[in-house]
Amino acid sequence: MKRPGITIIGAGLAGCEAAWRAANMGVDVTLFEMKPTKFSPAHKSQSMAELVCSNSLRAESTENASGILKREMDMLDSIVIAAARETRVPAGSALAVDRERFSALITERINAHPAIDVVRREVTELPGDVPAVLATGPLTSDTLAGTIIGITGKDNLFFYDAISPIIMAESINMDAAFMGSRYDKGGDDYINLPLTQECYYQFIREVKRADEVSPRSFEDTKIFEGCLPIEVMVKRGDDTLAFGPMKPVGLVDPKTGERPFAVVQLRHENREGTLFNMVGFQTRLKQKDQERIFRMIPGLENVRFARYGSIHRNTFINAPRIIFPTLEIKMRPGIFITGQLVGVEGYLESAAMGIVAGLNAALLALGEGPLVPPRGSAVGSLISYIVEARSGDFQPMNINFGLFSNPPPGVRKKDRKRYIANRALEETRSWVDKIDGIQKERRVSSS
Repeated sequence: MKRPGITIIGAGLAGCEAAWRAANMGVDVTLFEMKPTKFSPAHKSQSMAELVCSNSLRAESTENASGILKREMDMLDSIVIAAARETRVPAGSALAVDRERFSALITERINAHPAIDVVRREVTELPGDVPAVLATGPLTSDTLAGTIIGITGKDNLFFYDAISPIIMAESINMDAAFMGSRYDKGGDDYINLPLTQECYYQFIREVKRADEVSPRSFEDTKIFEGCLPIEVMVKRGDDTLAFGPMKPVGLVDPKTGERPFAVVQLRHENREGTLFNMVGFQTRLKQKDQERIFRMIPGLENVRFARYGSIHRNTFINAPRIIFPTLEIKMRPGIFITGQLVGVEGYLESAAMGIVAGLNAALLALGEGPLVPPRGSAVGSLISYIVEARSGDFQPMNINFGLFSNPPPGVRKKDRKRYIANRALEETRSWVDKIDGIQKERRVSSS
């Protein structure tokens, strides 16, 4: 009797995780990888799971959201985390790896798996047979991107990130703020941080002398007029921001009864109200300068960043519009999108999404129903974000504590992170037990 099979396109971190998970569930996997036939502008090695930007997988402690995510991935038999621990290099409390050994080890294990067939050639069309997993990453080829657009529509695939910082709600000093929308339209939807004339021009001076992140060699340096970085706007004149994203028109500070000279608006980033977006503050400033300069804004003196602003090349889908929480495309049942292409940022996050896509593609191939990770887990929190975020201005996100649902009211602030971590790991254990139960039932029924 022929074993069920799936197709996976792309052997980066997400593709390798998807292949490993599916193969270990008793499904045959055909894994397509275009290297060495063709390389993206960022990739140099023939190995799978190549790390391009950094060799760090961030903090390990569960006092950090990334540490919780690693623990969950351990429970889910992650090939990436296992290889990282075997090839780690000294990096304090962070998990950093020897890049070449890390990629070589994953490549060796994928090639050696009896249920995984690696095919080294470029794929330009989505496979006709399902289940299939698309894990081609942020530099997906133009040809394949065109195929995705044909399915999802041209407004649902993006090629460039122009990102404003996202900040933790609990770190905002609300004594310096007032709630409201311009001309009172829309209710008290925004947090408004008023600036005096002196404060505004001091802010402008600091932006002018800040350092910017240089674009990589393969990135288009053209900047779109609709999403100009604040540092570009400042170069056009000291008052540009005051007539742009910091314009005070239609706003009255109830403390003074007057319109501020300038204002920074913060908009809800999630339903829980734990994260806020700095409206119109897309930037290429270096992270240290973002911290220094944005903390000059009244109300943000002690702000903590869930995500820094950035502008870089990145291909990703408009996940809230087109993806189910199982990572399956709404318009094409049986095809799953994963990794950075699905709308997450970071090595860990991409790999975690690969596990979910591989799991659900395998379950579909086995005739079982797909599973959604529990909301209280780190993996579930990421998926909740990408399917529930505002589709009109959706941007990828790293794992952070602002994505988790709030603890019950009785949990003290100092115990919040510990509660979230314990809940996440407990829910993940239960979810893994459910997955194991499905596999045991199948083994019994087939014996």
